[in-house]
Amino acid sequence: MTEVANEGTRMRIASAFPRTYGSCARAKSGMKNATTSLELDRVAFIRDQGDAMRRARGFSLIELLIVVAIILIIAAIGVPSFLNSRMAANESSAVSSLRTLNTAQISYNTTYATVGYAGTLTSLAGSCTGSTVPTSSSACLIDSDLASGTKSGYSFALQGVSGAPASSYQFIASPVNSITGVHSFCSFEDAVIRVSQTTITTCDSTVPEQQ
Repeated sequence: MTEVANEGTRMRIASAFPRTYGSCARAKSGMKNATTSLELDRVAFIRDQGDAMRRARGFSLIELLIVVAIILIIAAIGVPSFLNSRMAANESSAVSSLRTLNTAQISYNTTYATVGYAGTLTSLAGSCTGSTVPTSSSACLIDSDLASGTKSGYSFALQGVSGAPASSYQFIASPVNSITGVHSFCSFEDAVIRVSQTTITTCDSTVPEQQ
């Protein structure tokens, strides 16, 4: 009975003050919508903050591992090719240097016939500029790098010079290490370039000619 009476009272109030009752209802509805909108904005703000924090952290461990794996694959493919190309270039340079040395010995022997072939690399070198005159101890026939005995990953040795005047010599070019080259080269007074996959200690006709 009491609930029926209360309901009747609310209906009479609503009938008597329709505008006031409707305004209260709309106000409550507006407050509820405003509260819902604020909650949604708060959720969106938190989500944006989380995204920003994830971006600020940088790469994840999985992403870093993938990048490292890609770099290792590229290195495994590229490094051997680079080393092979470098060794081929060094070997080509060594052959060219031996030809230069042979030509220098022939020129030296012709110029200094009483001496014969040069006994040292420094005798074939020298700095002949201006008024400096070449001599048998500084013939200015090769550059300073080659005269030092090391050039483009290869070491050069002059040996086997004998006779008076000297009538024989041997040039031996050996890789400085296994990375700079895999072949050894040599030449003697016949000026033929010879090659071996093993270390050359004496250069003679038993060492195969370069093809």
